[in-house]
Parts: sequence; C-alpha cells; structure tokens
Amino acid sequence: MNGAPVLVHERPRRTALVGAAMFDGVTGAVHPSPLIILDGSRIVAVETGTTPPDDCEVHDLDGATLLPGLVDTHVHLAFDASDAPVARLAERDDDAVVASMIEAARTALRAGITTVRDLGDRDHLSLQLRGRPDLPTILSAGPPITTLGGHCHYLGGAVPDGVKSVTAAVRDHAERGVDVIKIMASGGVLTPGTHQELARFTAEETKAIVAEAHRRGLPVTAHAHATAGVANAVAAGVDGLEHVTFWTADGIETPIELMQQIVDRGIVVGATAGLDPVKLAISGPPPELATRVPAIMANLRRMMEMGAIVVAGTDAGIGPPKPHDVLRHAFPMMQAAGLSPYDALRTITSVAATACGLGAAKGRLAVGYDADILAVDGDPLTDPAALLRVQAVYARGARVR
Repeated sequence: MNGAPVLVHERPRRTALVGAAMFDGVTGAVHPSPLIILDGSRIVAVETGTTPPDDCEVHDLDGATLLPGLVDTHVHLAFDASDAPVARLAERDDDAVVASMIEAARTALRAGITTVRDLGDRDHLSLQLRGRPDLPTILSAGPPITTLGGHCHYLGGAVPDGVKSVTAAVRDHAERGVDVIKIMASGGVLTPGTHQELARFTAEETKAIVAEAHRRGLPVTAHAHATAGVANAVAAGVDGLEHVTFWTADGIETPIELMQQIVDRGIVVGATAGLDPVKLAISGPPPELATRVPAIMANLRRMMEMGAIVVAGTDAGIGPPKPHDVLRHAFPMMQAAGLSPYDALRTITSVAATACGLGAAKGRLAVGYDADILAVDGDPLTDPAALLRVQAVYARGARVR
C-alpha cells in the first residue's frame, strides 16, 4: 500500500424547517406543526407533528406559517416602478439596466417571490440573469414581439408586417434561448398612440407566431386588452392571455362566447392584480382605467365562475403602485374577485407555477420539489397582511439573507 492520504468529504448536513402551520400550495387545509427537510436544493420530506432527525440543522421558525415560494407570472425587471419607467429605461445603458434589474429581482426575492416570469425586457438582457443563486428563478420572454410603433416597441421586439417577419422574430427569440414568447396583441398604456381597443397583429400573423413557437416547443402568451386582439389570440391557440380586459374606446365589453372559448381551450388568464396601497394613494390609477375597473373585475369574476384558469400576474415595474414585491398585494385582490383564500393563494403558488411550465418543480411543498419556501408571521389564509410579515425565505434550499 502506498502512503497517499485518503480524502474524506463530510456530507453536508440536511436542513429541517419547523413552523407553526403550513399551506402546501395545493390542499384546502392548513397543516399544523410542519417539519420540512431540505437536502441541498430539494425538499426530501414533508411531515407534521414529528421531531427533526439528528442529522439535520434545525431552523425553528417559531410561530410562522410555511408556504411555497410565491410565483409572479408577469413582471418587467427592466422597468423601475418609478413615475416614468419608460423614460428612465431609455436614459440607462445596458450595464445600468442590468444593475437595476438585479436590484428589482432581489426586491422580489426578499419578499418571498422565488420565481418570476419576465414578460418584456430590453434586448434580451434578462437572459443573463437566469441561474444566479442570489436571484429568484427567472423565466424570460426577451423583448415582446410587437408591430412597428406598437406597444413597447422601444424594448427591441418590433417587426414589420407580414407572416414572414413575425415567424422570423419567433425564430430569433427561440435561438437566443427564451423560455416563452410574448406578443403584443393590442395597444397598451405605456405606449401612447397604440390604442388599447385596437388589435395590432392580424389573425394570420397571430396564427403564424403561435405555430412557429409551438413548433419550437415554446408557449405563447399575449398582451391583449382589445376584444379583437383577444379573439385573434384565442383563435391562434395561444397558451396564455395577459390582462384580458375586453377594452373598447368607451368602456368594457362582456363577450360571453369568447370567454367560453377561453375556458374551453384551457387558456390561462393572467389577471393584472396587485397594487401597493400606500403608493396607489399617492399616485392613483389613470382616470380612464379607474372608471373601467368595476367592469373588468366583473368580467374576471364571470370567467372564474365559468371555470377559467386564472393566475395573478402583477405587471411589476410599470409604475409606483407596482413595485417588484407587489405580488403579496395580489392575494387579497384575487379574493375580492371572488376566490376563496385557498384558491387565491393557489393563483400565486401552484397554479402560477403550472402556468409557467414549472408545475413539477415549484409552487408546492412536497417531496422532490425545489426548496423554495416562504415563512410568514401569522396565517395568510385568515390574515392576508401576514404575507407582508416575512420571517424567512429559502430559494432552492439556500436561506436568503
């Protein structure tokens, strides 16, 4: 035998989280005295009323309710939630934009939002943030595909008219490695002159976008306010719809047949929920929007009653009432729309994760799932403000400091 030393690597200790109660992201019950065991980035045991094993480092989250890390299906990390997010973005070079995006993502993570889907950055800058251990899990759409002069054209995703142009745009996004294709099927408030009540792409262009994306294994979600834009997207076979307000020049429509098609085809409705109440009181919503909110909420409630799949996508970053931790305020808004506390919490955990294609890894506290965990002071199912009282956040098994 030679005298070479034998290197023994000690196995890292597992982590045991102990709390007062647990919402697992799926079941309609709160489980008392939970014990969740983490091994690296995964959950390896979920129990109740048991003692942590000796091989675990115990984190006693006294009095806390444990729940899955939250999932925001619609954010814009490149927008800084100021009163002029578009102008502020235009002033920054790429390095400054990336620095601002990192801080926005960290703001979300500190609030327990462990997964975000960025549905519109500038020039694909969010792609370089994916996989960073100090940030949430980030899914990226890159710059949304839009028409020349269309909504958010300044982000870099504007394309000329025609099936060939839109198909080439999808191909370019796919080759860059995006996770989802986002299209602007109507105008929007951040781009004056684009008119929310008007569709931007033709029915043929929309079908071509969806066909090319699906051929490449990518889902498509459409920003759609105008009823015609919603109809084009639904007919084309999109996977998701953002906003879905059925906006007209002078109000809000209620197209029951189109709503039923959304439900029947299982298209995910991204409800634009979540407003910081303090900042909203200072700035207030645009008057044109404020007068339409009751009808928009009534339509959302109607679609939910019809059986629509609904998630809360905040549009974080687009203004002062939309900071990057605003998803916590979406929870009571979803209840106000008619959901039970359990169902409302699912819209920002398990249902949201599934809508993002991550339903097998995130949004639940279950064996084999990513160890994305939020611990809050109190029971959010009886006290929605508990989501604002964060005790601890774990992202892929690592505690966020």
